[in-house]
Parts: sequence; C-alpha cells; structure tokens
Amino acid sequence: MIKEEFSKGARSLKTDFLNTDLVIAGGGLSGTCCAITAARQGLKVVLIQDRPVLGGNASSEVRLWILGATSHMGNNNRWAREGGVIDEILVENLYRNPEGNPIILDTILLEKVTLEPNVKLLLNTAVHDLSKKNDDSIEYLRAFCSQNSTEYQVKGKFFMDATGDGILGFLAGAAFRMGAETKEEFDEAFAPDQSYGELLGHSMYFYSKDTGKPVRFVPPAFADIDITKLPRFKTFNLKEFGCRLWWVEYGGRRDTIHETEEIKWELWKVIYGIWNHIKNSGQYADSENLTLEWVGTIPGKRESRRFEGDYMLTQKDVVEQRPHFDAVSFGGWALDLHPADGVLGDKPGCTQWHSKGVYQIPYRTMYSKNIKNLFLGGRLISATHVAFGSSRVMATCGHNGQAVAMAAALCLKQNVLPADLLEKSRMSELQKRLIQSGQYIPKVNLEDELDLVQNAAVSSSTELELKGLPFDGPWHTLDFSMAQMIPVSSRVVPGMKIQVKSEVKTRLQVELRLSEKPENYTPEVMLERLRLDIEPGGNFYSFSFQQEIPEAQYVFVTFVANPDLMLKCSNTRVTGLLTVFNKFNKSVATSSRQEPPSGIGIDAFEFWVPERRPLGHNLAFVLDQSLHPFSRENVKNGIFRPTTQPNAWVASLEDPRPSLTLDWSQQQDISTVQLYFDTDFDHPMESTLMGHPEFEIPFCAKSFQIKDDSGKVIFHQKENHQTIQEVKFQAPVRTQKLTFEFEKRVESVPLSVFGIVCYS
Repeated sequence: MIKEEFSKGARSLKTDFLNTDLVIAGGGLSGTCCAITAARQGLKVVLIQDRPVLGGNASSEVRLWILGATSHMGNNNRWAREGGVIDEILVENLYRNPEGNPIILDTILLEKVTLEPNVKLLLNTAVHDLSKKNDDSIEYLRAFCSQNSTEYQVKGKFFMDATGDGILGFLAGAAFRMGAETKEEFDEAFAPDQSYGELLGHSMYFYSKDTGKPVRFVPPAFADIDITKLPRFKTFNLKEFGCRLWWVEYGGRRDTIHETEEIKWELWKVIYGIWNHIKNSGQYADSENLTLEWVGTIPGKRESRRFEGDYMLTQKDVVEQRPHFDAVSFGGWALDLHPADGVLGDKPGCTQWHSKGVYQIPYRTMYSKNIKNLFLGGRLISATHVAFGSSRVMATCGHNGQAVAMAAALCLKQNVLPADLLEKSRMSELQKRLIQSGQYIPKVNLEDELDLVQNAAVSSSTELELKGLPFDGPWHTLDFSMAQMIPVSSRVVPGMKIQVKSEVKTRLQVELRLSEKPENYTPEVMLERLRLDIEPGGNFYSFSFQQEIPEAQYVFVTFVANPDLMLKCSNTRVTGLLTVFNKFNKSVATSSRQEPPSGIGIDAFEFWVPERRPLGHNLAFVLDQSLHPFSRENVKNGIFRPTTQPNAWVASLEDPRPSLTLDWSQQQDISTVQLYFDTDFDHPMESTLMGHPEFEIPFCAKSFQIKDDSGKVIFHQKENHQTIQEVKFQAPVRTQKLTFEFEKRVESVPLSVFGIVCYS
C-alpha cells in the first residue's frame, strides 16, 4: 500500500536521468533508421518517440506507404531503391508482409530497434524543454511520458531532431523557415505564388471492410454531410480507400504546427462525409455490405518547419543533378507540391515534376548551422520549399537518417563536431563507412584499403556470357513502344536477332537510343533509326546499327508502338537487364511524356518505365557479338547495384552450384565477411496497402556457405532473403582461400552477387 500525506507545495514528477552518446527526438523512418545504424556502430542511443509505435507516417496510426526515389516505378530512376537499413526494413516487410498490413510493419520496426542493445526506446514520450551548454550547443532535453507519468532528462553528446515539426531545433533556437521562398532567392522558377500557397497540408486515411451482410451508417453530427459541395468533389471508386485518397488534404493555409488539432477535425468532417456519401447517397450499390473499419486519429503531416544548415538543397540541385563533394545520400521523388487549399480548393491535388535521374543530397543539409551538436533528420533538413517537395518522402528521410548516424559515430570517434566532417579526409571516411553499410551515394564507389578482397585473385564456377535470352516467354503486343536495355561497355553495339509475329504485312521501326548522362536512364538521345519490313506469321528478323556509343552505359534498343505486331519475350530474368515501356504510372504522372509549362525550370522528356513482375519480361534476342558485363571481377568494384553497368557477377543459367573463390598469395586472418546480393533495387516495395504478388526476390541467393582453404564449411546461411549478409567469426579464420557456394532461388534466373568485402 502507498499512502502519502497532503503536501502544501506542488509535487514533482518522477524523473529519470539518462546520459548517452546520441539523443534522437522523433521515431519516424528517419529517427528509426538513425537509431539502428548508430547502435550498430557502437553508439549508445536514446530514441524518443511521442507516439505508441514507430514509423511516423508509415505506422499503423497513419498508414502511408514508404516510398522514395523509385516513385512507384513511374519515373526513369532505375535501380533507385534506397540502401542500408531502410532497404533492410523494406525487404523484411516484403518477406513477412507482402499483403501490406501496417500492423505487421509496426512489429518489424519495433523488432529492429529493440534487437539493438545499444538503443533505449522511449515511446509515448514527448520532448517539451531543453537546456543549453552555451549559445550554440544543447546539454540535455526534457521529455514526458504520459503512460508512466515519468519525466526524462536526457543528456547527450549529440542530438538529432527528426520530429517533423522540429521541436528540438525550435527550443534550441536554431534558424528555421516555414513557407515558400520567392522565386528570386534561390533562382527557383517553380516556386509557388500566393494563389497556390506556401505549405502542404495534412491528410487522413480510412479503411473499409466487406462484412458479408448489410451494414448501415449513421453519420456523426460533425460530418460534412453534403460532400458534393466541395470544389474538388468527384465520384469515388470504392477500391480507393486508405492512402489512395491522399488528396483528402487540408491545412496548407493554416499553422500546420499549432493548429494541427483544428486541421484534424476538418479532415474528420470530410472523411466521415465521404463515407456518408458512399453509404447513403444511393449511388454505390456495392456499398451495402461495407463498414468503416478504421479512420486515422492523427493526420499525416507533410510540411511545417525546415531548418537551415550550411547548405540549402534547391530546385536546381534536383533538376540538374548537381554534384556535391559531401554527398552522403540521394533523392529521386518528384518535385511534388500540393495546393495549400487541399480538398477545399479547385486545383488538382498535386503538381509533380520529375528530374531525369536521381540527385545527390549533401551532408551540409543535415546539421544546424547555429547549434553545433544538432543534426537534422527527416523532412526538416535544410532545403527550400521547392526542393523539400522531393526530399520530404519517407524512404529518402530514412536514407538521410542513416547518414546522420554514421556522421555521429565518426564525430564521437574523432572528438569533433558535425561541421568538422567537411574536411576532405573525414568526408571520405564518412562516405566509405556509409557505402560499406549499404548506403547508396550516386557516383561514389567504395574504396577501402582495409578490404582484403582487393588483393585476392577471384575465380568462379561459371560466368554468364550475354549472347542473348531464350525465346521461351510470352508474346508481347506493341501497344506501347518498348525498349530492351542492354549494358554496352565498348563503342560497338552488337547486332540483334528477334522474333516478330503479325497477321498483316507491316513495318517495325527500331531505334537505338541512350541517355545524355550515362548514369541516367532517360533515352533522350536518338542515335539511329531502322525500319524492318514485317511479313505475316511468326518470323525472325536481324538488324544491326552503324552508330557507336561514346562510353560504357546502357543503350535502349527501342521498338516503336505498332499494335499489329507482337514481340517474343523470354522467361529468363537477369540482374541488370530490363525492358521498359513508353507509358506512365497514373500514381505519379498524367501522360507518357512530361511537358511542364515553359519558364518553371523543369525538363520535358519521355517516361520509359518497367512493368512489375509477374509481367515485365525481357525481350528474347540473339546478339551477333557476345557481351561480358557480368564479370567475376565486379565483386571488387565497390558498386553494389546496377549503374552504367550491372556491376554484378552473374553465373551461367545452367550452373547447378554457382561458386566464387577468393585466393590470396599468403595466409589471411579474416574476422568479417560481407556479401551484397540483388534484391531488385528497381522494386519500390511499397510497405502498406498495395500488396505484392511475391515475398522473395528471384535474383537473391536462397542460401550460401563459406569454405576455407581446407574445404571446411566455416559458415552456412540456410535461408537468405536480405540484400546484405554480414558474417562475423567468433575468432579470426586463418586461410589462404575462401570459397562461396550459392543456391539460386528460381530456375529461370541465374545466381548473382554484387560484391564481397573481407576484413581482418
């Protein structure tokens, strides 16, 4: 029994005092990925989240899918899924949860964090105060947990604000912005005017469920009963539930921080009004058995404060893909701005303009220029309103969070402040550590003098020679123009033989295209055009090009739309080989060609997008000269995804037990081995709602084992579905040779490996 007498003075809360290396405020994707990465680097981390689950807008509380540079496979950013921990989360979610259940995603995020002994997780805990050491650094913060009535005073060497609204940076006095810059300040022609508005609003989602029996709905008194009076009213597709109604948005003309509760009520009015219309208007016969299963209780926020770092990301960084010496991450979502009036206005729900490829994000955007020990994460990094339209999405935020974690680890090790990492050797070390952990930085390769593989001779059981792909797949009608992407490293493009079927005499136009920038996949440069006379029936046709390509890159052998024709495809899928189509994904585009208004600083170009499995077969073809893009030496090149070439060792399709061997001239003491597999970086792996027809990626090794120079098995991974597998031996293995034996997953897909690194 507890009995306490009357106290004349106010009682104090129970207070826990914590001292740690890195304090992270905010448990969305950015804070979560940062915490996991930092903990794995040996830092002690306190992760403070004001909600009962992790994930922010990706969690079961909001239920928006995680997405980033892949943009639903609707842009020209091939193999652009983010790497590292955010990739690990998405791959694991696909494996456990292909249906896209947000509750399961909650458990995965919680599991990933709680498995790290270096992370102390404080859920339902809100930061409300802090103390500063001096004008430009934080000493500790205060946070309150309503569930255990406890206040936490958390002292740290470094702090990261990933709260979205930037409560930590705000309390610390860091410089921030809220709203849109003028066109003139950063020479951003896409900057909106007042009629469009300066802020993106909040959204709320709902789920419906078929109960198998009639269900009535009596709307609450606060519902907007006549939803048809909204300026943007349109008929509702009953299948468009959850995040597909992202455009039910409001709040861009209000204070998106301090008026969030009022914004929430307005969104509830609209949501329940929509459901009343569906159930009671008489226009939806199929709605009789539907019930409203779930409605969000907190809105998904898009925009509020953005804090100033030593650099501000701008529209031109995105569109022009400007290089940065301190690149530590990348983006690729469209410049995606929403009208401030949202669902209450008459403008389209968003204005999206894509760049021709991914862009680098500099480290200078990820720390405060005023508060010396404060890192910036999530949507509040240092970016203009226009650039924020791209950098704000969750997978990009998660990728940035990993960069912050690695920077904090390096700062702690070298006893320096975040801005000190701009020194050349420190930045090189940061980039190296990031890439080694799976982070992708465009145009930056892993160069690690400690990697023992660099001094090893590499041999393999087989090596795929690209002579063509078998004619064993479906016929594909040329309703849309189609292009087979071929990695060419010499100046000469091999001739090709294909099979064409037609019921009439007609012509097939074939074009050789490539991207202006070799690292992009926008086939904007026309090198040559051929026309083949096609006879009725299914016949083989050969052609060759006279043009040479200037440097190693993917060429697009393009077949112009002709609905009278069908091309024979292949059932064989290979790492780094894709077919793309000149059409569009309505989730991110309105036509197969981006045609922006003149004068807004955006490029016009065609979209060439792949189809998702089980569709998206490669073209069947035979080359008159073999290509060799799948060399065993690729495992040493420090690039762990396709770029201008596949960058993978690929075994022969017929190889029953593919193997790689590393051979040194003398004995090595090996403590750690890391393998990089192909989990199809072109796959967006949207985390919730959409669902996916597969739970494992066909290119990824199903299992593998490692043998030493005596043939002894020193490690055996019996089940694998992840991109990266790290093997740490209890004691260093002394050997002159390592042999890796792999089991492929799908008969029609050859085994591939992007890279192997070994450390003593």
